[in-house]
Amino acid sequence: MAELSEQLQLVACCGRTQSRVTEFAAKFDCTPYSDFDRMLSEQRLDLLIVALPPHAHTGQVEKAAAAGVHLLVEKPIALTMERAFSMVCAVKRAGVVGACGFMYRFGDAVRCWDAEAVAGRTGRTGMFVGQFHCNALHADWWREQAKSGGQAVEQLIHIVDLARHQLGEPQSVYARGSNFFHRGVDRYDSDDVSAMILGYDDGRVGVLNATNGAIPGKWDKSWQIIAEHMTGHFSGWNTGTLTRTQGEPHVERVDTQSDVFVAQLADIAGAVGSARPPRVTLDDGAQTLRIVLAARESIAQRREIRL
Repeated sequence: MAELSEQLQLVACCGRTQSRVTEFAAKFDCTPYSDFDRMLSEQRLDLLIVALPPHAHTGQVEKAAAAGVHLLVEKPIALTMERAFSMVCAVKRAGVVGACGFMYRFGDAVRCWDAEAVAGRTGRTGMFVGQFHCNALHADWWREQAKSGGQAVEQLIHIVDLARHQLGEPQSVYARGSNFFHRGVDRYDSDDVSAMILGYDDGRVGVLNATNGAIPGKWDKSWQIIAEHMTGHFSGWNTGTLTRTQGEPHVERVDTQSDVFVAQLADIAGAVGSARPPRVTLDDGAQTLRIVLAARESIAQRREIRL
């Protein structure tokens, strides 16, 4: 952490509410702004962390990229593929580092599986099963599907990204979902029960589900990876069990407390310093978004969507 703090210094912040921005800036000793264009013109920024709700993206990423600023963009990066590709193209055109905030990929348990896969010890991955279960009202904007995209788009997308990371790009998506638990909550029209199947023409399968009607105060984000020679059970990004299923029996347990947010920032700093792509690119954000938007289309049309 000390090494990262020497690489990165918070110099400015920007938000819509001046009082909140001022309070934040005082706490972290940086310059507050409520005008994004003014911040870009007055500050010599190297990296911009864009933590806007998906509906609030109106070209900030494109402006920052054009100004030569590297970017870390919170997921989902947009609510339409047109907006997502606009960001990706702006980053590529400017030649800056563009990363997406899929921090799960930086967990020690996730990295352990990745290392086993790269070494050829897992064999081919044939199935990914995952879930995102919680029970909270969240922010007002989150409850409205037009602003958040819904739970599958705004939360389950983390698990979908892991599935895509392990299985590759699916050829089809079939999904069902509804607002089952919160029909009486004012302005809550997002899905709170959903499930999707990722289809692959070679036989691989991804099965994912989400609900916002589970245990209050508990965030149950878990997944399983089934490969030819190994099976992984994960209860979080840092916690998992890897079991060899062929050859000499072996079980490896991973349970650490590493900070995935710090790890991702360190990766981006390294990408900027060595002119290499980040571990999770902005294009990853767009391609995973494509899957969850297809799932939402499948829910609306009650049919399989080919990608």
